[in-house]
Amino acid sequence: MDGMTARGGVGLGATIRAWRERLPPSSVGLPSGRGRRTAGLRREELTERAGVSVDYVVRLEQGRATTPSAQVVASLANALHLTSAERDHLHRLAGLAPPDAGLVPDSIPPGVRRVLDRLGDVAVAVFAADWQLLWWNAGWAALLGDPSLSPPELRNFARERFPVGPDRVRISLWPVLVGDSDTSDLAIVSDLRRAAGRFPHDARLAELIRLLVTGNETFARLWAGGTVAAHREDRKRVEHPVAGAVEVDCDVLTDGDSELKIVILSAAPGSADEAAFRLALSADAAIGTPGAGA
Repeated sequence: MDGMTARGGVGLGATIRAWRERLPPSSVGLPSGRGRRTAGLRREELTERAGVSVDYVVRLEQGRATTPSAQVVASLANALHLTSAERDHLHRLAGLAPPDAGLVPDSIPPGVRRVLDRLGDVAVAVFAADWQLLWWNAGWAALLGDPSLSPPELRNFARERFPVGPDRVRISLWPVLVGDSDTSDLAIVSDLRRAAGRFPHDARLAELIRLLVTGNETFARLWAGGTVAAHREDRKRVEHPVAGAVEVDCDVLTDGDSELKIVILSAAPGSADEAAFRLALSADAAIGTPGAGA
């Protein structure tokens, strides 16, 4: 039994279950109905979003697993839409130190998730400070391809932009974005340098930079320039396999101290590009491609 469950239900397992059962299905885009035996998320629905097995969550909630890794705790916190205080509490219950200011956050605040869920008519994705893809909506998958088809560790825009070794021959998540390559490349490299200063203790970010500096000549040359900036806006042309060429505005919003990047691709209302974008959405719906990310 979970160490403190019998004394009030405040241990790791009981807390995970309480947070799972309090999260309305509608908050993650699932229908609510009378056929559900729980008002919150089912274990299967949580595990799908957290990327862990149902059996492991069962063992956590029953107190038979008590030492999840930091990666698992971070994934559960994100899937449960925890606040920063709740996320830190979950880490402590698992015997882990909460993420400090020197690490890249991977959690999306509940308020931001609610706003993102309302942006149904544009393509939206959320990236961590190191350009690791965390979330995307149906519009993003329809316009650029479904990121879930690529392994999570490879869903990184910087690695896509500056391929290294085997990355050069695999199918790109963003093979159709066309724009001012020199300007965009410099913006991404500069943004990563800024992130390195903001999160100096993050091993994932440090390894990404090491990989790109040693394995991609373009990145190494731009990195040596030392520019520090943030990637904010751009204009892209998407070559969609069904809708054809689509011109979109690319705007990057940053969420406070966490440095989350909210990337929004949109076409001018009433334009031929907007019509093409809607055609891409229709084509995606017709083949049943999955929409939102975990």
